[in-house]
Amino acid sequence: MIQLNIGFDDTDSLTGGCTTYIGARLVHRLEKEAKAQFTDYPNLIRLNPNIPYKTRGNGAVCLRIKIEENMLQKVEEIVIEEIEENSDLKCEKTHPGIVFLQGPVPPQLKTFAEKALTDVITLKEAIKTANKVNAKTVTYKKGRGIIGALAAIGNTLENDHTYELLTYRTPEHWGTPRTVDTQSIYLMDKLTHPETFNNIDHQEQRILITPRGPDPVLYGIRGETPEIVKLAHKIVVSYEP
Repeated sequence: MIQLNIGFDDTDSLTGGCTTYIGARLVHRLEKEAKAQFTDYPNLIRLNPNIPYKTRGNGAVCLRIKIEENMLQKVEEIVIEEIEENSDLKCEKTHPGIVFLQGPVPPQLKTFAEKALTDVITLKEAIKTANKVNAKTVTYKKGRGIIGALAAIGNTLENDHTYELLTYRTPEHWGTPRTVDTQSIYLMDKLTHPETFNNIDHQEQRILITPRGPDPVLYGIRGETPEIVKLAHKIVVSYEP
């Protein structure tokens, strides 16, 4: 079997789309269609928020899997298909990029990823880094997404990190008001805080786990361990399928 790191970024826009949603779809398809074995949870890497040409939240995704070598082409086809079908390619600021890297993450890419947290990295620098580490890249339009894709692969989360459980809406509900029971969110916060956090702005009495835009996310719960966000999820009551 071979180890494969798959990074992708710059798929969403201010009016819709969601990079983690593509990641969730890929988890299901790669397990089912390519018999992929995941070696880690999907990694959501939040990069420098001060990038002027970011799409929305500037978060990139990496999936780390083991597959039989004869499944490599199949995996690449699945990833490319999902990116093409679910990216907002009509948006002038959306420039998706995909990176496939076999084997362990080299030190040079970890350095690149660390820089991406606070600095501005040029596309030229990203292409040069991809070539040096023998990564395969797939780009759309200007292809700036490979910057985040490389950074997501390079950040192996060896230092302090947290977890986020995301739930998604079915497409017919996108753009409509989210129907999540407010009292259940307050109960979840009471029972799981501070192991979960950023659930509620108590000063403003505002729910924070539900986004306000037209993206596919229903709600997301952040916490210190996988177990606590799973527990919190069981407490929250939603009225969407």
